[in-house]
Amino acid sequence: MENKPLSILEAIGPQRYRESHGLYFDDFNIGDVYEHKPGRTVTEVDNIWQSLINMNTHPLHIDNEYAKKTEFGQTLVSSLVTFSIIGGLSLASTSARAIANLGWKEVKLSHPVYVGDTLYAETTILTKRESNSRPGQGIVTVQTRGLNQNDIEVLCWERSFLIPLRPCKDS
Repeated sequence: MENKPLSILEAIGPQRYRESHGLYFDDFNIGDVYEHKPGRTVTEVDNIWQSLINMNTHPLHIDNEYAKKTEFGQTLVSSLVTFSIIGGLSLASTSARAIANLGWKEVKLSHPVYVGDTLYAETTILTKRESNSRPGQGIVTVQTRGLNQNDIEVLCWERSFLIPLRPCKDS
């Protein structure tokens, strides 16, 4: 197991540190898996408000009486809500320093999410390369999985983002 300097604190003087947010391109190693914890329990308010903000007015997400009569027997959390929570959980350790998201692909919704479920995320580093057109920057591609409290995958995707290389320290 390689020891990596993933500290969020940077020494800037004697007994003085500056908090850092996110990783640089150089910190990513292909095959590493990051567990994003703590998780986030989905509430009814999360689901209804975010569903309406996203203009997802399907009654399965906002009408408990309608949802009771479906094959699920209860309200489903909108996939847009689930996507947002999993994306947010993975941000701090993957792309907090990102210059730009370059895209998502292979998005799979593999299991329903219900109000009261607690969601967790984990990210595997798939590839990385320095940018050909943007010196000092690189492209990292990851796979992020969303898991519920029973460790069942509920969502999965691949995402690429542009991120800076670690700056050289002045001598």
